[in-house]
Amino acid sequence: MAATAFEETLARADYVAACALLAPQTRQQLEQDSDKPCGSALADEELPVADPVRTTQVNGRQALLRLEGDTLFLSQFDDGWKIVAAGCEPVSGEPYRCALKGG
Repeated sequence: MAATAFEETLARADYVAACALLAPQTRQQLEQDSDKPCGSALADEELPVADPVRTTQVNGRQALLRLEGDTLFLSQFDDGWKIVAAGCEPVSGEPYRCALKGG
């Protein structure tokens, strides 16, 4: 599963491998915002390393995964599920606020 693989790559500080699991727009936004290659930019984000998935909600080609320590949004692409947003926290009465997200 993409979410588990993403968290495992973050735990190993293998940011280049983690970048391969990002949705294209998310990766592009990260690189544009930081003016660095994805791996270096992702390392700077200091995203939480989360553990087991607590809940999963899938709606068509979109998914929300609540993990112990993080919330991830994913989308399904032709080559599999990709991380659209990470480091997300709920905000009362508003959408999630995410440290990493696509444009």
